Amino acid sequence: MEEELLNNIKMFWKSAELVYATKDYTSSTILYFKCLFVLLDYILFKAVKKTPKDHTERFRLLEIKFPELYRIIEMIPQLFEEWGNCDTHEQVTPSINEYVGRFFDRELGIKGEKQTDL
Repeated sequence: MEEELLNNIKMFWKSAELVYATKDYTSSTILYFKCLFVLLDYILFKAVKKTPKDHTERFRLLEIKFPELYRIIEMIPQLFEEWGNCDTHEQVTPSINEYVGRFFDRELGIKGEKQTDL
């Protein structure tokens, strides 16, 4: 399961980068967030040997097991709101890319922007 989660993280990142390169900011943002959520599931799986069934369970487990990580990801609703209220996603998607890339670096020791090289 751990290897499958890692492969999914890499696949979503590569897909997001490819779609972003075509200037499809809506689709690439969705893929960046999918990548982030699978990364969070990976972190939880390593700690509790299970993956959450939904976002609510994911956030509750993170709050209990990883309070410092939970405080960081509390920004996600703000990012979604900013993205949803934006006239052009081109303005916000690079910030989301950077945000998710920092998680790669912090949690996996892999620079997010270099994922396409994997």
